[in-house]
Amino acid sequence: MTELDLSLGSVELTRALCDIPSVSGEETTLADAIMASVGALPHLEVYRDGDTIVARTQLDRPQRVVIAGHIDTVPINANVPSRFVDVDGVPTLWGRGTVDMKGGVAVQLKLAAELTDPRVDVTWMWYDHEEVDAELNGLTRLARTRPDLFAGDFAILGEPSNGQVEGGCNGNLRAVVRTRGVRAHSARAWIGENAIHAAAPILARLSEYRPRTIEVEGLAYREGLNAVRVSGGIAGNVIPDLCEVEVNYRFAPSRTVAEAESHVRDVFAGFELDVVDRASGARPGLDAPLAQEFLAAVGAEPRPKYGWTDVARFSEMGVPAVNYGPGDPSLAHHDEERVPLAQIEDVERGLRAWLSS
Repeated sequence: MTELDLSLGSVELTRALCDIPSVSGEETTLADAIMASVGALPHLEVYRDGDTIVARTQLDRPQRVVIAGHIDTVPINANVPSRFVDVDGVPTLWGRGTVDMKGGVAVQLKLAAELTDPRVDVTWMWYDHEEVDAELNGLTRLARTRPDLFAGDFAILGEPSNGQVEGGCNGNLRAVVRTRGVRAHSARAWIGENAIHAAAPILARLSEYRPRTIEVEGLAYREGLNAVRVSGGIAGNVIPDLCEVEVNYRFAPSRTVAEAESHVRDVFAGFELDVVDRASGARPGLDAPLAQEFLAAVGAEPRPKYGWTDVARFSEMGVPAVNYGPGDPSLAHHDEERVPLAQIEDVERGLRAWLSS
C-alpha cells in the first residue's frame, strides 16, 4: 500500500499527494493512503464512505468547524510526477493537482495529525468525485448516508484562493439547447432542413448577451453565460437533422436555482431546452462570528468566489462556509498547473494559528 508520511512539511506532503494519481473515479489508492495515515491517529474518530474519509475530534468544545478538501483531479496530461521549478524567481511546485487542490489537502492532513488540542472541535473531510457531475460527488453521497457529519458552526473548503479568503460561490447550471431539421443528401440540400444552420440564432443570443455583476453582502459576483460545446452532423454528405449547443450559466448567489433556470429559458425562448446539471450558489456568510474570527486571524480581505465549489453544500445545510487554500484559481485544470511554495506554507500558518489560538 502507498504510504503518506504526515510528519513531512506541507510542501513535501503536497508533492507526495500529487505524485499519487487520483483522477476522478480513480481515487482509491490515495484514499487508502489517507485512511491508513489518519486512521492510526488516536485523537481522531475516523469514518470512511467509499473513497471519502472523515476524521473528527471529540473534545466537547462548544463550537465545531468543518474543514474539507477533495482528493480527485481532472485528467493528467504529462504533468505527473510533480517537480520543483523557478517561476520568475519564485520557488514553485508544478504538476497536476498542485492547485486544485492537493496543496490544500496536504495542509489539512498535516494539521489534522498535529493539532491534537484545537480551540474548537474539528471535522476533517477528504472526498472523491468533485470534478465530475454533482450526483457522483462524495459529499452528495455522504449527505445522504451521514448528514450528521456535516454539523458545524462554520466550514472551510481548501479550494484554491491564492491564500486569500473567498466567500460563498456562484451557482452553476448547464443546459442543452437543441434545433431540429430534416435529413437529406447534401447534393439536394433544399429537400432537407439544416439543424446546424438553425442554431445560428442561439450563438447570436450568446454573443449579444451581457452578463451582470451582482453585489451580495458586500462582495461583487460576476455572472457568465457561455456555449461550452456544440455537436451535430451525421456524415460529410448528409444534411443534419439535429444540433445541440450546451451552455453553462454561472449565476450570483442572490439567485435561486429555479430563478437561474427561468432566466436561461427566457434567454433561449422559442428553442427546445433541457437542463442537465444544476447546483445552487452560496451566499458569503461572512457575518458568522467564527467567520469574523477566522478573517481576523489570517489577516485576509474577503473576495467573491466566481466558480462553483462545495461551500454551496454546506450553505444549503445551514453552515456558513468560505474557500481558503493555496494556488491561483485561474491555473486550476491548466496543463501548467503550479503553486508557489510560500502560499502552501502561508495557508498552513494561517489555519494553524487560528485553530490553536
